[in-house]
This record gives sequence, C-alpha cells and structure tokens, in this order.
Amino acid sequence: MIDLYWELFFTFFKIGLFGFGGGYAMLSMVQYEVVEAHGWLTMGEFTDIVAISQMTPGPIIVNSATYIGYTATGGSIVGSLTATCAVCLPAILIMVLICRFFMMFKNNPYVNRALLWMKPAAIGLIAAAALMMMNEHNFVDYRSVLIALGAFVLAYFFKIGIIRLIIIAGLTGYLVF
Repeated sequence: MIDLYWELFFTFFKIGLFGFGGGYAMLSMVQYEVVEAHGWLTMGEFTDIVAISQMTPGPIIVNSATYIGYTATGGSIVGSLTATCAVCLPAILIMVLICRFFMMFKNNPYVNRALLWMKPAAIGLIAAAALMMMNEHNFVDYRSVLIALGAFVLAYFFKIGIIRLIIIAGLTGYLVF
C-alpha cells in the first residue's frame, strides 16, 4: 500500500511540475496518467470526477487530485492528502525560489526595468482574455452588451466591489432576460 502512495505522490508531483496552462490544460495529462498509465480509474470514473471537480469550489486540478487520490487508494483520506499535496508542491517550491531570487535582486536596475516592462504585457494578456470572451455566445443581443458596459462603469468609475457587481449584474440579467 505504501508503494501506491509513493506512486500517487510522484504522479501528481509530475503533473504539478509539468502541467502548464492551468487546470483544464492539465486534465489531459491527468487522464493519461490516471486512466491509461496506472489504471487507477476507468474513463467513466475519471469523467465523473472531472464533473464533480468543476462544481466544487476551488481549482479544478486540486479538486481532481483530491478525488482521484481518495478513489485510487480505496477511499483513503491519506490518498487524498497525498495527491493534493503532491500536485500543489511544485508551484509552492517554484514560488519560493522565485521569491528568494527576487529578494536578492530586487534593487538591481535591470531586474526593475524588466519588471516594469512586464506590466504592459500582463495588462495585454488580461485584455486578450477579456476580448476572447466577447463573442456571440456571451453577448446574445444589445442587452448583454449594456449589462457588460454597466458593470464596467460601476467597477471602474464607482469602484463597486466584485461581489456586489456580480450580484447586480446577475439580478439585472435575470430581470432583463
């Protein structure tokens, strides 16, 4: 049984280390490892776990690791903890290293200039993600556009908090549609 826990740990550590692109991008790697390589789950069980992970609050990859660890070890909480810690550990270690190096070089003018140049790139990536969501599936008619513009005005000019903004936009959409 200990071998199973180590195998579970190394599998999810590898997924956490090499799974770039976020939770949904990592799911194909998880599916390969869990269903095909190790046979811990059937494809049907994996699909059910992904569906449950999507409905549960939190990152999908962490939720999936928790459920898969539990299921693969026959209902063991230790299996859940093993898979969850293993998938999160690489990100934690990488951030600790980055913070360590940043603290060493935070007064370096080249590092500061590079960070300054990254700000417009980050804004551009966020804007690109927002623009990609502006499609015919999200904006079905002019009322959708007006709700989105209203939300922008409330957030930008009136500094309405995100939770209130979601409630206001949701209620407006419910009443309008």
